[in-house]
Amino acid sequence: MLFPIGDDNQGRTTTPVVNYLLIAVNVLVFVFLQGLGSNEKFTYEFSTIPERIVTGDNRPIPGRLMIEPITGQAVKTPGVPSTPISAYLTLITSMFMHGGIAHIFGNMLFLFIFGDNIEDRLGHLRYLIFYLVCGVLAGLSHVFATALFASDASSLLVPSLGASGAISGVLGAYILLFPTNRVIVLLGWFAMPMPAFIAIGLWFVFQLISGLGVLGSGSQAGGVAYAAHIGGFISGLVLIKVFEIGRRPPDRYYEREF
Repeated sequence: MLFPIGDDNQGRTTTPVVNYLLIAVNVLVFVFLQGLGSNEKFTYEFSTIPERIVTGDNRPIPGRLMIEPITGQAVKTPGVPSTPISAYLTLITSMFMHGGIAHIFGNMLFLFIFGDNIEDRLGHLRYLIFYLVCGVLAGLSHVFATALFASDASSLLVPSLGASGAISGVLGAYILLFPTNRVIVLLGWFAMPMPAFIAIGLWFVFQLISGLGVLGSGSQAGGVAYAAHIGGFISGLVLIKVFEIGRRPPDRYYEREF
């Protein structure tokens, strides 16, 4: 598996203050509000739970007795506490929460590497809106896939959280705007450069293959919401040109003829 560790930022001229702020908020929420992932009550209250989005109901969801479709075994699902905000707002709050140290480290590294270039192109405010919109669309993609393909109703009660959907939108924008930028990736024990369209393209192919496998099994593989990654990436591809309207890229993005 390719793991990006850096990219070419020679053309960037602005300080990515919004990108730094997003990283800081994610870290602060994880450390102080989630208690490094130990505060389960907070996690359930502010994560995206597909059933809440489908019904719009933020009241407590009692545990249920489910019959496992393959084995026929009766399984008691845990109840879900109420959320103090609208169920739909959890599509935003959930993208600032993470399930563990490895989860937040990987997401923040990707955001640090790729987000600054997109902010430089769009400007600070547009980048923030772009990031949030991609994250919401990624969350809705996960909810839709879960509701449509889940093998049992208990899957609708599994909380979804993390910035990866929004970051996938950033990757979709990056591969379209900076396809030939050099990205440094770890391949085994070796660091090597490759064009962004290869590094990000291979990442997306992995998400697509894994996502199709999850749909076939009717469950989430290892807790990874691949539908959110795919939905976020496609959202970034589609929306980046819309967000660029009226904002002329700096001259460094144009090829000059001499």
